Amino acid sequence: MFAGLLRTWRRFVSLVRLEQTVFALPFAWVGMLLARGSLPEGRVAFWVTVAMVGARTAGMALNRLIDREIDARNPRTCQRDLPTGRVSVRSVQLLAGLSLGTLVVAAGFLNPLCLALSPLAVLLLLVYSYLKRLTWACHLGLGLVQACAPIGGWLAVTGRFELPAWLLGGAIMLWVGGFDILYACQDLQHDRAVGLHSLPVRLGARGAFRVARVCHVLTLVLLALVGTLLGLGGAWNLGLGLVGVLLVWEHSLLSPEDLSRMQQAFFTCNAAISLSLLVACLFEILT
Repeated sequence: MFAGLLRTWRRFVSLVRLEQTVFALPFAWVGMLLARGSLPEGRVAFWVTVAMVGARTAGMALNRLIDREIDARNPRTCQRDLPTGRVSVRSVQLLAGLSLGTLVVAAGFLNPLCLALSPLAVLLLLVYSYLKRLTWACHLGLGLVQACAPIGGWLAVTGRFELPAWLLGGAIMLWVGGFDILYACQDLQHDRAVGLHSLPVRLGARGAFRVARVCHVLTLVLLALVGTLLGLGGAWNLGLGLVGVLLVWEHSLLSPEDLSRMQQAFFTCNAAISLSLLVACLFEILT
């Protein structure tokens, strides 16, 4: 029995790529830290974390459900859990529903504004997986979903919108949009053949790489503006410099002709970027 439960757990962890929560969750914490200027209340930190895990799990589960037929036809994704039948559609639907419910409940424990905005978050999670059927700007749709992490963290603490929160959200939208453009280059030929939209399909791999670079330069600009507006000092600037180095490294690992190091560029670099900025923020706030 225990072995069966463990296998099921591993399948669901694989399905939702639980390890990739490290991309977005640190930015929710960064939003909380910068909004408060100190460590947030334990209650707020707890419910923000619960909301983020619920949103991240729901987003991945919905994406796998919505794209399961596309994934089954793509050589890169045909061995995922839903196309192979290792996980049932019904169980993933249940997981998505429970995760969305978790997000809304957690928002309700934060403040009235977070609760009022939770249906919008649910709508974004439902819609973004359909965007590649409609527009080449789908990468920014994913970025917008991820931008909710720092903005949500900020709102959880302050209960109001402020310019630094928007700038931080914009930085995350461009960062995520940029690396999603690079990631989509893997599927350029498949997407073109089946009529899906992406920036690589529209501009080709070389054009897509140029746009991704612009996105990541603008990410650094917006993060620098956040630091200026909030009067942040050396620790933030050091973290920002490290993020810049990591972005350069990410782009150096890939080229339009060679995507073989995509996993290193996608997971290692991006995880290091989010954690670096969180650590820099902690040092800035606590020292």
